[in-house]
Amino acid sequence: MNRKCLECERPVSGRTDKKFCGDHCRNAYNNRLNRDSKNLMRRINNKLRKNYRILAELNPKDKTKTSKLKLLERGFDFDYFTHTYTTRNGKTYFFLYDLGYLPLENDIYVLVKQG
Repeated sequence: MNRKCLECERPVSGRTDKKFCGDHCRNAYNNRLNRDSKNLMRRINNKLRKNYRILAELNPKDKTKTSKLKLLERGFDFDYFTHTYTTRNGKTYFFLYDLGYLPLENDIYVLVKQG
């Protein structure tokens, strides 16, 4: 049976379930196949990473307060976080992995570190 590489269409030899002539073609094929979703994920991860760095910079200890203005001046995007935590008394913390923030009155935020 003549099998051809899914990427470059050259003959493939070796195992009967082999689909590519080599690692280069396998990687090129999969990168092309996943290009759109990878770009979306890359953009989201970059925003999460930036938000995380901002929280880490403003909260070198385990807990502190800051203003919304300080967060925005550094480029913080409130639309991107990894998860939320709601306390028994109904307060919702927004987290980026282990760093979080709780909105208070007058555009003040409590920054916390989990664990």
